Parts: sequence; structure tokens; C-alpha cells
Amino acid sequence: MPIKIPNELPAKGILEAENIFVMDESRATSQDIRPLQIAILNLMPLKENTELDLLRVLSNFPIQVEITFLKTATYASTHTDVSHMDQFYVTIDDVAERNFDGLIITGAPIEHLEFEEVAYWPELCRIFEWSKTHVFSTFHICWGAQAGLYYHYGVQKHMLPEKLSGVYLHRVLHRKKMLMRGMDDYFYVPQSRNTTIDEEAVRSNPELYVVADSERCGSYLILACSSRQVFVTGHSEYDRYDLDREYRRDLAKGINPSVPENYYPDDDPSREPILSWRSSSNCTYTNWLNFIYQETPYRLSEIRPVSEDSYLLHSSMDDIHRRQG
Repeated sequence: MPIKIPNELPAKGILEAENIFVMDESRATSQDIRPLQIAILNLMPLKENTELDLLRVLSNFPIQVEITFLKTATYASTHTDVSHMDQFYVTIDDVAERNFDGLIITGAPIEHLEFEEVAYWPELCRIFEWSKTHVFSTFHICWGAQAGLYYHYGVQKHMLPEKLSGVYLHRVLHRKKMLMRGMDDYFYVPQSRNTTIDEEAVRSNPELYVVADSERCGSYLILACSSRQVFVTGHSEYDRYDLDREYRRDLAKGINPSVPENYYPDDDPSREPILSWRSSSNCTYTNWLNFIYQETPYRLSEIRPVSEDSYLLHSSMDDIHRRQG
């Protein structure tokens, strides 16, 4: 997919070196096509790493996609250069009147805090509410998924006895859903979190639909409002070394973390991690973009509110019966 990004974004050269097709602003202006408008609210501390991770998995779709990076106005990142943030990021105030085909809300390493204790929680709530009327489909990742489930559906999170870190086997429950098209019955996903969602609250809510899960990790991919809200509890966007960097960071802090499970050959951190999730990750994100491309009105101003797309209105009776039985 030709991802349209700013000419000077540092990720551009790295992606091109990896043989990933990106399109700078100059070339994009010569194409007579409406690109998909995708906003990314990047809440991760290492912004540039997350930019690369997400642009990689968004790179396999044939339609031009224009990326807008969002930042919080009420909390300034301390791990990314201010000039980078000023040049490539905007706030919700800058785009409040715009409409987007899709929005990605990343995770954030703040699980030990209650949602209301997060410095930018009121601003994030505003973005959640704005997304219901200005975005066709929102893709929530890890802590972003927990926060979205809490805000929209009141689903609580709970601390785990120890951090869930590693690459785990997941299974497809309902492959007829677009986001599961082309997926194998079982696939691997990196997980890196200290909290989990209230599984009973998710599975008992008629507006939430679990389409993939894991015996070890619980619900993985949850849909709502006819797939216009997507909640993913893991990190399928991670590259080969993200878990390795997190593990070594925690070691340096003296946290004494467990070795990420199913990640290093023979669980030996001195060896190169095994990349076992890239194809399923690419499939998931491509399916999401395909869903957006097929369903979003050509004129973004015609996007209807998410509240008009309750899940059950667009479910087949077979799906409903499988879910209830």
C-alpha cells in the first residue's frame, strides 16, 4: 500500500530500506484518488518506534492511505524530541472538525493507574466521544483497548499476578467476520501487559462480540457496532525486537522480569527472537483497511454516528445463535 506520509518523517527512509512502499506528499498530490484518511493517536513513550511498527502493518493495502499522527495536548511526551512532535503531530483541537475513515489508538505503559488517574484521561474521553461521530472505525490496541472498553461499555480492568509477556497462540472463533478473513485457525500474537479485562463483562454484553481469543490470554479481538469499534488486547503490530527491548529495559531498571514466553529460541535471551506473527498481523490490519474502504461513505461528511450501527442490527442469526449457544 502506498502510505502517504510527510516527506521529512524519519520513518520514511527506514521503511524504504525495508522495501516497504511509501509515498511522499509530492507524489501523492499527482494521484487522482481519495486516499483513506487514517489518524493514529500515539500514546506510546517511544513515538518513532511505534510509528514504524504501525506503518509497517499498514503497508499491504493497494489503496493510498494518508496518515495523521495525533498527540495529547494535556500531556507532553518526555521520550521523544519536541521538534519531532511539533513537526509531525497535531492535537484533537486541530482536527476536531475533520472526519476520518479510521482511527488507531495505541497502548500506553500506564496500567498501574486507574483510568481516571491518567493525566490526559479527560482529553482521551473527548477523543473517544469525538470518534463516535467523526470516525468510521476505531482500532484500539492493548491499554487503548482496555480504556476504550471501559469508556464505551464500562468494562473494568484487573491487575495480573505477574506481567503477561511473550508470544502466545490465539484462535479464530468466527472467521466470517471481515477482520478474520484469510486467517489460519490458530495464530500467534505478542502480549505485553500487567492487566486484563473483565472477561465475564465482555462476554455477557450483547453489544460486544469476541471473534478471536487465547486460552492463556483471554479475549483478543473484540468487535462492537458492526465492526466500527475494534478492540485488540495484544500487540500484533510489534516488530521482532519490541519485546526484547522491553525485557532489557526492565532488567536495567532492576525489575527482574521473567523471560518473555515463546519468544527466544529455547527461551535463551542471548539468541535472536523468533518472528512468528507478522503474516497474521498484516492480515488483520489489511482486513480492517479493506472493511473501511468498502463501508465508509466516499464523502466523509456523510459518516453516520456509531450509535446507529449497533452490532446486533447487522449480525446474521447464525452468528447470534452461535454466540448465545
